[in-house]
Amino acid sequence: MRFVVLRKTEKWMESGGSNPELAAAMQQYDDEMRQAGVLVAVERLQPSANATRLRMSKGEFRTVDGPFTESNELIAGVNIIDVASREEAIAWMKRCPTLCGPSTEAEFEIRPVLEGPPVDGALD
Repeated sequence: MRFVVLRKTEKWMESGGSNPELAAAMQQYDDEMRQAGVLVAVERLQPSANATRLRMSKGEFRTVDGPFTESNELIAGVNIIDVASREEAIAWMKRCPTLCGPSTEAEFEIRPVLEGPPVDGALD
């Protein structure tokens, strides 16, 4: 069963802060997940200052360039993992080094990937 894990961003990440020790720990963690055969993909995202949002309203597109202020809604990274259950996905995320990083709070969202053919009208 595949899950997408969304890592919410934090102020220090949005400010472009870096932590070489944390980066090394994250690399080791990613390698462990690869060796265990559960990591499908992993991407770390640049701060929202380098992002653009595309909005459509009444048939017209509008772009809005970052940075975006509502950091509690922003994503810092995405993992796709393939595990047997939701509980296993949670267990892997509990081992993530960013939970022990420079901040005292971290938030992940774990969502199952829709499997099978698309639902009629889902992309309309």
